[in-house]
Amino acid sequence: MWHNTHSWAITLPLVLGHEFSAVVEEVGAGVDGFAPGDRVTCETAASVCGRCAYCVSGHYNLCPERKGYGALIDGVFSEFVVARPAILHHLPENVSFEQAALTEPICVAYNALVEKSEIRPGDTVVIQGPGPIGMLALLIALARGAAPVIMLGTGVDRRRLAKARELGAHHAIDIQAQDPAELLRGIDDGLGAHLVVDCTGVSAALQQSMDLVRPNGQITKIGWGPQPLGVSLDPLVAKAATLQGCFSHTHGTWERVLKLMAAQQLNLGAVVGGVYPLDAWREAFADMGSGANVKSVLLLDA
Repeated sequence: MWHNTHSWAITLPLVLGHEFSAVVEEVGAGVDGFAPGDRVTCETAASVCGRCAYCVSGHYNLCPERKGYGALIDGVFSEFVVARPAILHHLPENVSFEQAALTEPICVAYNALVEKSEIRPGDTVVIQGPGPIGMLALLIALARGAAPVIMLGTGVDRRRLAKARELGAHHAIDIQAQDPAELLRGIDDGLGAHLVVDCTGVSAALQQSMDLVRPNGQITKIGWGPQPLGVSLDPLVAKAATLQGCFSHTHGTWERVLKLMAAQQLNLGAVVGGVYPLDAWREAFADMGSGANVKSVLLLDA
């Protein structure tokens, strides 16, 4: 969205920002469970219809009238934001605001790897793309007992691949210098990955994932991308592999992730690469774009 190359609809003009933690300033009439001064984090579904089959079944992330912060409704790069109580979550005492600002992308990874994918201890998991979602997917895969977990990137990801190794990736490779398929042929039975997670959105990554997944394996696609596919899906059929999309998250996802954060089961401190005042947003964005940071955090009152 910074470079206006995203592949989803937005409202213009628009205030960006959809991943945040905050302090409640005031509550509206009839609001229970929250009070001024409460430390909170918030989901992205700023508005849903509340009536459709997805809303009434708890899958409001798929509501056709859903409007998300920083996309169809002004986001959180502002002094105040209004939130529905249904999407607010109290922060555990031992979770900092900086780490809580990552709750949303962790929930994206949790939905993809836990709720939409099957990972058993000892499964081989390949993650394409060492960006923020890819790094958090790495943490979730490790928490699920996957081994080995393999992070794939390119030459521009040198610093992020090093960070992936620091976070626990068993292998973190530049696909321009090493063939991941060759690596997989030397692991276990050599038949490929039980799960491939596409965190890039690049069409070539989906083609690669069909090469890397084992028969009866799964590909879970998180990344968005505007490019046409331009490749055959025949390998998916030949391997009887499953291709799974996933989007956003729901209340239960957030509560489980916050429990993991409170129990310090996720190494988020290593993911926060820098904390910046809001007026330094250009530097914060650039440091993420260059790979210097996995995730930059902006502070309104810094």
